[in-house]
Amino acid sequence: MNEREALLREISKAQFAAWELHLYLDTHFPDARAVSLMNGYEKKYRALVARYEEKFGPLTAFCDSDERWTAGPWPWEGGKR
Repeated sequence: MNEREALLREISKAQFAAWELHLYLDTHFPDARAVSLMNGYEKKYRALVARYEEKFGPLTAFCDSDERWTAGPWPWEGGKR
């Protein structure tokens, strides 16, 4: 696994954990520990996404630097993002 793939895996894990805690809090809203954990995973997720975008470019079309989203080359043009 290369650095890009490893970072994407870490992003996925943090996003999954934050979302699962979010769902849990839909029915267990007074759980302060779960709120704290969710906030921690969300912070970790945002930091990982920022690190990814700094190294490899935009992760989605909704990133802070939209102009880089369309910069080539596209994967089918033989380039890697």
